[in-house]
Amino acid sequence: MEIESNFIKTIMEEDLKNGKVKEIVTRFPPEPNAYLHIGHARAIITNFELAKQFGGKTNLRFDDTNPVKEDSSFVDAIKKDIEWLGYKPAKVLFGSDYFDASYDLAVKLIKKGLAYVCDLNPEEMREYRGTLTTPGKDSPYRNRSVEESYQLFEAMKNGKYKDGEKTLRAKIDMSSPNMNMRDPVIYRIIHIDHHNTGNKWCIYPMYDFAHPLQDAFEGVTHSLCSLEYDDHRVLYDWFVEKCEMEHVPHQYEFGRLNITNTIMSKRYLKQLVDENMVKGYDDPRMPTLAGLRRRGYTKESIVNFILSTGLSRVNSTVSSEMLENSLRDDLNQKVKRVNAVIDPLKVVITNYPEGKVEWIDVEYNPDNLELGSRKIAFGRYVYIEKEDFLEEKPNKKWKRLSLGIEVRLMQAYFIKCNEIVFNEDGSIKELHCTYDEKTKSGSGFDERKPNGNIHFVEATTALPATFNLLEPLLIDSDGKKDLFSRLNLNSWNIFNGFVEPSLEKTHHLERFQFIRKGYFATDYDTKDNKLVFNRIVELKTSFK
Repeated sequence: MEIESNFIKTIMEEDLKNGKVKEIVTRFPPEPNAYLHIGHARAIITNFELAKQFGGKTNLRFDDTNPVKEDSSFVDAIKKDIEWLGYKPAKVLFGSDYFDASYDLAVKLIKKGLAYVCDLNPEEMREYRGTLTTPGKDSPYRNRSVEESYQLFEAMKNGKYKDGEKTLRAKIDMSSPNMNMRDPVIYRIIHIDHHNTGNKWCIYPMYDFAHPLQDAFEGVTHSLCSLEYDDHRVLYDWFVEKCEMEHVPHQYEFGRLNITNTIMSKRYLKQLVDENMVKGYDDPRMPTLAGLRRRGYTKESIVNFILSTGLSRVNSTVSSEMLENSLRDDLNQKVKRVNAVIDPLKVVITNYPEGKVEWIDVEYNPDNLELGSRKIAFGRYVYIEKEDFLEEKPNKKWKRLSLGIEVRLMQAYFIKCNEIVFNEDGSIKELHCTYDEKTKSGSGFDERKPNGNIHFVEATTALPATFNLLEPLLIDSDGKKDLFSRLNLNSWNIFNGFVEPSLEKTHHLERFQFIRKGYFATDYDTKDNKLVFNRIVELKTSFK
């Protein structure tokens, strides 16, 4: 699916046409402090697809300028996510690769009189900064001499001061209507080991300073970011100009993508993990790319979903059903359709011979014959879904099994329920039915019509399996309410049932359509003789 026309694509076309750039170079710059989620997919896919469409390239650059929250495990997870989506960066880089060069440019700003060391603490700095309606006040340290600021900055680098004791600030305009231009901090002191540079540094550049310089170092032509950085663009350009960068990149902003009933905050997702409210970042209910992958989403469904939402200069919200439909569209003709009974009810076909099992040839997917066929078993004992039997006398709209009613077992025979056998507690133990051997599927029998078609698995050959039926973590998309008051406490339901024997050799993340039950994927917990499946999404025609 090719990326549709949008304002950034138009800009790139014009820049190439008029010779402003010779090659499109983009970058995806995640901070390695968490796992990526479905919201990040827009930035990943937009950067890589646009560059690819124009024969350009995209770098992966880790924004690792804040060692307090960053970790190499997140670096590895992000690399895996991008590879899974099908993208290969031209280069894998780190913001920390440029720490020496960034430091030199900070010194350059000091010597040009465009930066100074400030002793204000964070609270005092907020007070001096002013508000949207009132200008800020100059720091009492703003007019330090170039020599003094340079010596203090060197001392900061050499570890003489404690965290937060001093900062390096750009000297711009404390009365600017753009708050970002009111002498922003460009370096702060953090005494902590960095995942890449160890204890070499105890001062680290701020994102607004490091980001434009890194884009310039790498020859990025179109620096794409979310709309929240719109007011930062003037600062981005200021640093590129005042640091006299040879290459001049340009920043362009696009709207964020929100999805109903989906948590789109790294902070909240981390909180769920830290407080053990989910089973890790790859919990199949999580909207992380790792979670979606484990649940069974395909990379194609996610790429197609993101591209179908378009790109604009405004934030947008789409229904979670749009993502689910993208998955259905991708899997419909792609996967095998097999039988699984999730909540089993035993059926004894009393007029079928004891010990006999017959095997019926069935295509895996009539919409894709290349998937081949397999044999399904039929015998005296079968399992059907409990929801496919109604104990009370049904109305005319009921199209499944009930006492005295005949249905077809899909790909097999008509059966008729004659007796319900109960347990001592009054629950149903099993059903006693009879079958009509003249009604075998494909025989052309048309003397009467069954009261519906239901799936089944033959009991003696079926494989026991665990099914995770997953629901959204959120039951309310109102972001003004407390997150935990909106959590779905019934988002994970476990059933023990059976699958047909063709699934004996299934592998992790293999996807199937379980007939009438939805699309499922084999979970990582599947091993030895233990089969575990996650429902990715229900079928459109799922019975409620």
